[in-house]
Amino acid sequence: MPSPARSILHVDMDAFYASIEQRDNRELRRKPVVVGGTSNRGVVAAASYEARTFGIRSAMPMAEAIRRCPDVLRVKPRLSHYRSVSKQIFAVFGEFTPAIEGLSLDEAFLDVTASVALFGSPVQIATTIKQRIRSETRLTASVGVAENKLVAKIASDLDKPDGLTVIGPEDYEARLDPLPVSVIPGIGRETQKRLTAANICTVRDLR
Repeated sequence: MPSPARSILHVDMDAFYASIEQRDNRELRRKPVVVGGTSNRGVVAAASYEARTFGIRSAMPMAEAIRRCPDVLRVKPRLSHYRSVSKQIFAVFGEFTPAIEGLSLDEAFLDVTASVALFGSPVQIATTIKQRIRSETRLTASVGVAENKLVAKIASDLDKPDGLTVIGPEDYEARLDPLPVSVIPGIGRETQKRLTAANICTVRDLR
């Protein structure tokens, strides 16, 4: 008999550093916020969703962020605090599976293949994890559910913030093929230029 399909979750906290600062300081809520160096020569470590509407992204020079949004609020990073919140979140993960691959403080793969007998379907597990994170930290997470890590990671980015996206093999052609090839992790600007030059612009083209 064939082995059962794997069930992988990719959990990605929404604008993690910036969301913590907005949670902790009500004066920052619903405003464009960047976490990073307070000098104009620093870089953006995280941007709130309000700041992202101006095209501000992590790793952007702070001077460029200010040019795009002169009213952006800058907050100095509190890494030890972010690590403490991350431990809370990973403790929630550990209640559902020991198979956790942390990618950063705010992002992890969870293999829940062996967990469904105890906690329900992968979607039920993902829903419960999202609820637990919100209840314990007052933060939101976006989750992708798939049979492998690559697709789960792509899925988690498709409905942010606070999303839950499921993509099975039967969905690949309809859901993945039309997406820009840049959604594939590891394809950066230079690789994308080379692919575009070869007339490869979508996942379908690459496949």
